[in-house]
Amino acid sequence: MDFTPLARRISAEQVILSLPGCDLNYTRSFPRIIDAQLAPDTTAVGFTMDDGVPIRFNGVERDRAVIVIGHSGAFYTSVEKTPRQYVSIIFTPEMLDRGWPGAGLNFSVHEISQAAQDRLREAVRQVLFVTSEAAMADVTGEAVKESLLAVIDQAFSEIVPAKWTARANSTRQFKVFNDARAVLAGNVAHPIYSGELAKQIGVSVRTLHDAVQRYRGMSLHRYLRLRRLWLVRQQLLAGTHSVKASALAFGFWHLSDFSRSYRSQFGESPSETLAAARPK
Repeated sequence: MDFTPLARRISAEQVILSLPGCDLNYTRSFPRIIDAQLAPDTTAVGFTMDDGVPIRFNGVERDRAVIVIGHSGAFYTSVEKTPRQYVSIIFTPEMLDRGWPGAGLNFSVHEISQAAQDRLREAVRQVLFVTSEAAMADVTGEAVKESLLAVIDQAFSEIVPAKWTARANSTRQFKVFNDARAVLAGNVAHPIYSGELAKQIGVSVRTLHDAVQRYRGMSLHRYLRLRRLWLVRQQLLAGTHSVKASALAFGFWHLSDFSRSYRSQFGESPSETLAAARPK
């Protein structure tokens, strides 16, 4: 998993409950962009635990009840504009015999009934409550897992047919985006031109821009600038020797413009970040 923050301050919390054959992860997140790939021989099921500004998940934003699923090696990307709470339940080995939606290049997104979403959320709350109490000594992990499987089975049996999910789960545009993301991951510190990038992945410039706009919720240029700012900040937080060297290393040649952008994004100057990171 890789992330780029969209907030000046990072504040997150995660609870991980290990059960036989699965892990339940409860996350309180901060505004950020996430790119992630599921490990081999696993299945992951995810859903939100609160209501708020919709998360852009694999290029779509929905405020209705949804559940997402990915199988061995599947990718997903999300843009979280505000703090949110959500759960991912990761099963090992991969779940192939329960009638759940099948495998694909990317995670798939499905609309479910409000009642199904409420049951999923309540089941997780009960599991976390019980396992936090001393009474957990009398509860078996297998029984807890079976309860989670039952409520997930029911949720997938109540998928609501919706036209938007066909677009959300298509793989053509996702592949364009993912190919571009892979190229950018190795070249983010260098100038990237849309024509050259489109040529590398074998699509038109318009197709490239549309894919990045859909999955990032912003232009290619804006995303690259945001990503480079975050990479500079990581170096400064590690106590690198020079603000100038770090900025130049990630393609910021106009240093005064860089400093203004950095302060706007993180609420402090680059030199303040570096000074705070160095030993007193």
